[in-house]
Amino acid sequence: MPQRETRSGAMDDVDAVTRAVLTASRVLIAVSARSLAEVEERVTLPQFRMLVVLATRGATKLVGLADLLQVAPSTAMRMVDRLIAAGLADRQTNPDNRRETLLRLTEEGRNTVVDVTARRRAEVAAIVERLTPSQREALVEALAAFNEAGGEPPALEAEDPEPYPLGWVVAAG
Repeated sequence: MPQRETRSGAMDDVDAVTRAVLTASRVLIAVSARSLAEVEERVTLPQFRMLVVLATRGATKLVGLADLLQVAPSTAMRMVDRLIAAGLADRQTNPDNRRETLLRLTEEGRNTVVDVTARRRAEVAAIVERLTPSQREALVEALAAFNEAGGEPPALEAEDPEPYPLGWVVAAG
């Protein structure tokens, strides 16, 4: 990738930044995998992603859920069936339109999201604690800019009742 000149006149090596982000993504993927290790026999990463969407959106129609996850409705239905069989989600009739079915988390599904998220947060915090205060500040600024450029809303604070647990863009709808 080419180098570009920034507003300040310094050279900006897009390739170096891309490599650094890809390396950081490997760290984050490893953290994600470890945080799911305790539930991996019951929940795959894509299924966990669905649990997260249901946790953040509440009861959702299948077509809306498929759109949010960017999968075919038939794929979403198979995922939902597996989550229902595992006791992590269920179906309910839409009280506003009795012809529609809504999908929602069970208490066990909600607890799974909370537990996995807590493990992930603790591991990320342990990594961040190894940085100096100035490195932390620089990282916050860089990641905020990166997240904004990628269209990702910021995660909520740890003490919020339901922090945004994963970080997949969930479009409004």
